Amino acid sequence: METTPNKYAHIIGWGIDADPKNDPTYPMRNRAGEEEKGYTWTRPTQQPQTVEIFHSIERPDVTAVFGTATPPKGLSGMIRRLAFKKSENDYGHWLPLILADRINVVEGIIEDIASGKFPNIPAEKGMKAEWQHNRGGLLRQLAVTAIIGYGIVAYFRAKKRREREEDYDY
Repeated sequence: METTPNKYAHIIGWGIDADPKNDPTYPMRNRAGEEEKGYTWTRPTQQPQTVEIFHSIERPDVTAVFGTATPPKGLSGMIRRLAFKKSENDYGHWLPLILADRINVVEGIIEDIASGKFPNIPAEKGMKAEWQHNRGGLLRQLAVTAIIGYGIVAYFRAKKRREREEDYDY
């Protein structure tokens, strides 16, 4: 059976770092085993879990420290729960997380309005700066949003009209 270095010798550049004399950092780095000493560390104490914490299915447990500022809730939380049942190398993990972020924004706006605070969306989206520095882009964005909004309203009005007409057909 071949030894590992010879097994891959046909690959250009394979094993280039095997010889310490060929290492570009060789004269500067102290090769007395000092770099391995940093690997012996004690794990930090586990942060208490006071809210639901999601972690990758590739990891056996949660990390020692994690964020708890916005625990999962509502529709976005349900989508996140589904996403974390998938592997991190799967679109079924990342795309739902992006969708959950967008839904969380809408949930936050609804929450603000329900509590009596009306968000200043143009200021939060930076529309004043857009108007000053990218007027054409802002106008295009507003036009596309208006067209899409009009299309949605027209679709539902037409659907409602068809349903009424079907009710009166004898």
